[in-house]
Amino acid sequence: MKPTITIEYCPKCNWMMRAAYMAQELLTTFADDVYGVTLHPSEISGKYTISVDSIVLFDRKEQGRFPEIKELKQLVRDRVNPDKSLGHSDNR
Repeated sequence: MKPTITIEYCPKCNWMMRAAYMAQELLTTFADDVYGVTLHPSEISGKYTISVDSIVLFDRKEQGRFPEIKELKQLVRDRVNPDKSLGHSDNR
């Protein structure tokens, strides 16, 4: 069964566009590897996490920053399809 990527964000922080951009990038890159990408508004102020199923891959509060898209693609790739090439953004 293919996993689902979830991006949980704080709507009060106006991060919906950022979350939507990340979702589009991840869905385009991993369309064949995942069930889909879900955007989930959170009641928690400042929340911005990216998860594959129930495993949190990135938490903005813990990291103190937003992820670079290249970094995020590599984190997701390592979880859903470690053999997938990301082309020029692949640092392996």
